[in-house]
Amino acid sequence: MDSHELRWRVLNVITNHEKRVVEHLMVRSVEQYLPLFAERSKWSDRVVNLERPLFPGYVFVRFAPEQRISVISVPGVVHLLGDTDRDTVSEVEIARIREGLASGCLLRPHRGIAVGTRARVLQGVFAGAEGIVTDLRQHCKIVMALSATGQSFSLEVDVEEIEVLAKSAAKDLGARRRDAVLNGIQQITSMRW
Repeated sequence: MDSHELRWRVLNVITNHEKRVVEHLMVRSVEQYLPLFAERSKWSDRVVNLERPLFPGYVFVRFAPEQRISVISVPGVVHLLGDTDRDTVSEVEIARIREGLASGCLLRPHRGIAVGTRARVLQGVFAGAEGIVTDLRQHCKIVMALSATGQSFSLEVDVEEIEVLAKSAAKDLGARRRDAVLNGIQQITSMRW
């Protein structure tokens, strides 16, 4: 089976161990993707440039069914998110994130989603992507959720580059995120040790 026919799956990993997990996956010849963004950090004696995960605690993988045990047994892996299509990430989502980071889009992790206006990006790499507007100053900050993980990231665009959708959708997104967390807790509690 061609790797491009396989869906991107999501590994939940120990936070701050994402790069080590990726190294183990590379040794096992598993296709993986860890989106990283550059950030300047001030230490007590200097300023350093760091690469940080866009989705802390998650690594994206594509693998054949016979590689499953090899993937989930990697040190640092907590679990593989569900087996349904809802728990996978589309090639389009991964491609947009890759291209956005490569083209210099200001993508940053976003922990919470504020209640706001649901909007669709009209131009650029993220054209057609939908999210919640959380900030309207010189630029419009839109928070987008990755459906499989419930994790979010923000994108800054000009106000003219968005189309306003329904205003009540933000509450629905928050409910879906809460349900994803509850489903994850149920999966963990139903595991046999």
